[in-house]
This record gives sequence, C-alpha cells and structure tokens, in this order.
Amino acid sequence: MLSLAATTLLTSLVASAQDDKSKRPSPPAKVSVTTNSGNTITIDYSQPSVKGRTIGNDIAPYGKVWRTGANEATVFEISKDAKINGKSLPAGKYGLYSIPGEKNWTIIFNKTWDQSGLKYAEADDALRVVVPAQKAPSFTEKMTFTVDKSGKVVQMWGNSSFAFTVK
Repeated sequence: MLSLAATTLLTSLVASAQDDKSKRPSPPAKVSVTTNSGNTITIDYSQPSVKGRTIGNDIAPYGKVWRTGANEATVFEISKDAKINGKSLPAGKYGLYSIPGEKNWTIIFNKTWDQSGLKYAEADDALRVVVPAQKAPSFTEKMTFTVDKSGKVVQMWGNSSFAFTVK
C-alpha cells in the first residue's frame, strides 16, 4: 500500500514538472505591446536555441512550413483589425507559422492557434505575407520576438532576422 502511494506521488510530481513550461529546453516567452494606433499585439511562443545548428538546414529547414518556435504553435494575437504589410487581417488569435528561406520568409497566420505546433493545415490559413530575410544585428541564441510602438514585429534567431509591420 505504501509503495502504491509513493508511486502515485512520484507520478504526480513528474507530471507537474512536465506541465511547468519554464522547465522545458525551449522556454516560453511572451511579448505584448499596445501600438501607437491602439492595437495590442501579443506573441506567445517558446524559444528554441540554435545550439550550434544551422538555421535553414538542421533546424527550421528552408522551403518547409515551420511552427516558428518550439513546443505548441506560436500564438499571434491582435486586438483590432489590422493590415500586415498592407494585407488585411481581422482581430483575433492565430497560429504563427512560417516558411523559412535564404532570401525570403513566408509568414503564415493560421486560424487554428490552440494546438501542437506540429499540426498545420494550409486550408486554415487566414493570411500569408512574404518578407525579406535579413542578417540579424547580432547573434541571438534563443529565438526572440520584439514589437515596437509603431507596430514593427521583428524575429531574431541565430544570425537571421525577419520583420513585418502591423498597422
């Protein structure tokens, strides 16, 4: 009986530690900014690390849909209807996916946001925009998003970067 209780307690502790996202190898991060136009942009994601790998080859392979983060799908939310690089996107939550490329990245706003990052259906895309691949100003080990008051969203990871604007 004591053995059963100990096993149950140990199982509960292990499950609890797995639910604690801060203990994951790719920890959670969140950025939320209200722009000058009053639109609140929130990005809730997990930060994969480069760990000596090559972006576009070993991780986030060029030409293939990627969850733009780790673990669950990255969640991109806007509080008001907006234009992303001039294209309309209604207010709401979206799964943020991308197709990395050497010269351009395709940024995908998918209507299904509350899911594993491995489940993706193109039929659920709300919007796609193509943005130029850029060289990051400095090496960033953990993938990081920034958002400024003008609505510029920047993703930096390794030596690469991309940006888009929410207006």
